[in-house]
Amino acid sequence: MNKHPAQLDFFLEPLFPVRHATASIDIERFRSKLKRAMAQAIRECPHGREVIAARMAQYLGLPNLSKTTLDAYTAESKHTHDISLVRFKAFIRATGALWLWDLIVSEDGLTMLEGDEARLAEIARLQQEQRALALELKALRSTPIIIKRKARP
Repeated sequence: MNKHPAQLDFFLEPLFPVRHATASIDIERFRSKLKRAMAQAIRECPHGREVIAARMAQYLGLPNLSKTTLDAYTAESKHTHDISLVRFKAFIRATGALWLWDLIVSEDGLTMLEGDEARLAEIARLQQEQRALALELKALRSTPIIIKRKARP
């Protein structure tokens, strides 16, 4: 079914969703979610695991990083093989999966902005401030001002 371009789609998720921090941290659920997302990033990456591992090693200044280590980071059964933040950053750079940062912070009520998106947020903040000032001015103007001084001849 084709919809008219002006027709709104109420089922689309917002590009910048409003999030709220979860009350508690479910480490096992988070670990599984992260490992599945990293596996998805590898599948979506145009490079194979060996190339990703080599690129990670280069970013980390290591002589090499094995494909086995990369596999352990994405295996949900390997609870003792969590990726460090430094290696995670190298993984994101090696795969180009910047969306992983948003996944990491989403449960804390945060949304990642990339590049000019931050400028868009700043524009919205300034517009909100502008509206608040306009309301303040309107309130001040709504009361007549009585000038008690007389003009001098």
